[in-house]
Amino acid sequence: MLTCSVHPLPYHANPGAYFSAIRHAPGAVLLDSGRPTAERGRYDLMSAWPLQELRVQAGETGRGFLQRLRDNLKQLGHAVLPAPYELPFAGGLIGYLSYDFGRLLEHLPAQANNDLQLPEAQLGLHAWALISDHHAATSQLVFHPRLETQERERLIQLFSHASTACNAPFRLKQPMQPDISASQYEQALEQIHRYIQAGDCYQVNYTQRFSAQCQGDAWTAYCALRAACPTPFSGFMSLTGDNAILSLSPERFVRVSQNQVETRPIKGTRPRGKDSREDAANAAELLASPKDRAENLMIVDLLRNDLGRTCRTGSVSVPELFNLESYPNVHHLVSSVIGELADGKDALDLIGDSFPGGSITGAPKIRAMQIIDELEPTRRSIYCGSLLYLDVRGEMDSSIAIRSLLVKDGQVSCWGGGGIVADSDWQDEYQESITKVKVLLDTLQTL
Repeated sequence: MLTCSVHPLPYHANPGAYFSAIRHAPGAVLLDSGRPTAERGRYDLMSAWPLQELRVQAGETGRGFLQRLRDNLKQLGHAVLPAPYELPFAGGLIGYLSYDFGRLLEHLPAQANNDLQLPEAQLGLHAWALISDHHAATSQLVFHPRLETQERERLIQLFSHASTACNAPFRLKQPMQPDISASQYEQALEQIHRYIQAGDCYQVNYTQRFSAQCQGDAWTAYCALRAACPTPFSGFMSLTGDNAILSLSPERFVRVSQNQVETRPIKGTRPRGKDSREDAANAAELLASPKDRAENLMIVDLLRNDLGRTCRTGSVSVPELFNLESYPNVHHLVSSVIGELADGKDALDLIGDSFPGGSITGAPKIRAMQIIDELEPTRRSIYCGSLLYLDVRGEMDSSIAIRSLLVKDGQVSCWGGGGIVADSDWQDEYQESITKVKVLLDTLQTL
């Protein structure tokens, strides 16, 4: 059995000091739990200089791409961590799947404009990672046995002299603007209501995009955003040129650990209050809201069905329903669905059977995705896709890339949306879609 080697480093709760050392390296990626302010996440994970970068090839199906990921993991080779380390990654894949990767898994229309031209997926095959464990208060380099000794020594030297610099400027050239007007938003919701009344669907997640021209270093923007809105499924991923993905997501998609599966859908939102009394009232209103609980339950049922396609019969259950989770800008209703992978199934089968996450499509999923493509003028790109890792042991964790931004070709884009049901009021939903990303838009405006 091949065993990884581990090199301890000084512990840093904020990964910025270490990531700054690789910010401009090819394939640099950070999966960030938002510490020390956010409390739910346990690990930060970063890497760069992948052995290979994997993108969807022309004409390749979604299942075909997932099989190619599986083949690459096999070529890297199974390895374990030495005792007593309990770390989530022993070498493997780190990267993103865009929302539009779902088009390669299901037959969908192609009406929405693909103006941002982000590849459907990009994952690096990494033979090392720097992992911080915030429960144990440790930081360490983990080296897969395939990594050459010279490269290990270079990385140890590099991270022994890490700096905290986030100093290259970033700025918007003008304020962020929505792509659609309030009246266009209202018309789209009227059409969704017609579909619901006709029995086409129960819920559709409808989104609007905000964008502006920008210049400078996206890492500086990310540092400011994580300070303003620390969340447990954050991430930063360098793309070609000065392009990057910046994600401040509070939502897990699916996690696989020792064949146990968990997904944590968010459905139901209220803004934080101006003072403690208003804040408590908003939280209580959310917890008691029949509409938000019904929305959440619809998605829980959808996810039970999705997980049931890959999990052992009878293993899927709902240990948490309608839990309150609070973040700097909003309160959320969150549930948990768990299961156990069936014999012969792995994390890539799970992605193939459940991507994209039901909490950001609607129910039933495929019809909701068809309606999204009809009514949203542009493709979602990274929004509602996923940042993820999957290691050579089969361990995986993944986010749903809400509260996420794409910096590409001198433009920054950000999306806000929500689940629309029969009794949704368009003005309330319109305001909620802005509330969810206001802290991100306001922070960018101050840089």
